[in-house]
Amino acid sequence: MKKVGIIGGSGFIGSYNTQKFLNEGYQVKVSTTDLSKKEKYEHLLSLKNAENLEIAQLDVENKQELMDFLKDCQIVIHGGTPFQLDVKDLQKELFDPTIKGTENFLEAVLKTPGIEKVVFIASVAAYNTNFPFLPAGKTEGEQITENDAPFMSEQGIPYAQAKFIANQAVDKFIADHPNLSFEITSVSPTGVMGKSLSNRQDSTSTGIQFLFKNKIAPNPFIQMIYDMDVLWALVDVEDVADAIFKAATTKNTHGKNYLLSGESYRVSDVTLMLNNQSPVGKPEIVYSSELAMKDLGIAFKPVSIPLNNYSS
Repeated sequence: MKKVGIIGGSGFIGSYNTQKFLNEGYQVKVSTTDLSKKEKYEHLLSLKNAENLEIAQLDVENKQELMDFLKDCQIVIHGGTPFQLDVKDLQKELFDPTIKGTENFLEAVLKTPGIEKVVFIASVAAYNTNFPFLPAGKTEGEQITENDAPFMSEQGIPYAQAKFIANQAVDKFIADHPNLSFEITSVSPTGVMGKSLSNRQDSTSTGIQFLFKNKIAPNPFIQMIYDMDVLWALVDVEDVADAIFKAATTKNTHGKNYLLSGESYRVSDVTLMLNNQSPVGKPEIVYSSELAMKDLGIAFKPVSIPLNNYSS
């Protein structure tokens, strides 16, 4: 039985990753920043095959703890960077764990024997820090693909900038180490939607769905999204977990970063679907997932499915 280590395996996407690998017969080690805070991970203990689950404490900025966590893992999924839009200390709460944590992780992986595959859960921000707005040079009706030059704007939200820089660190590591004994593959989902597997209240993905469902604007950024009725690219959280599993178990995907996106709808239509009503507009495909469909065999669900699941 192979062992997979999932950094961030109790979060919104991470919980679905943990569930997927347990269902597929893997031993799964999941990180948590504090073992004493059981409310962060206790929902995982009731998953099917949870007897094959191990919870381990990990600070991604602590190199020794990283080495201990990676030991005996053949596959490692790194999704442990914070997804926060409102932070008080950008460096401490966002940039250090995202960028320095990624660099430390890569250094630890290099020193750990037996690893066969590393999968990074990046972000659409790796291709466009302006998300959900279009990158410079693109207009409505045009698609964004992995072949487009990544767009970085200093006007982008700090979370997006941190994810962009972390992805650059991964690319540099791959370029600097041409003869690795393992593969590194990344996935970059757009707006991840669906029902949380936990009752935690600190998930940004779940929080965004709550805001859109109830038309709440806690800050000027969200208000601007409503005012402009932004075209929002969405993807089902179950499809993301499926793509991560396929990326982890498919050979010859080294160095690739797959865009994961289903349909795009106006935010007003997202609100309707979150309230189990039919959208007014037609879906568009803004971020192309053709490469993930071709290489990984992913069939992306209509986004009405995860939006309806959130409300169920």
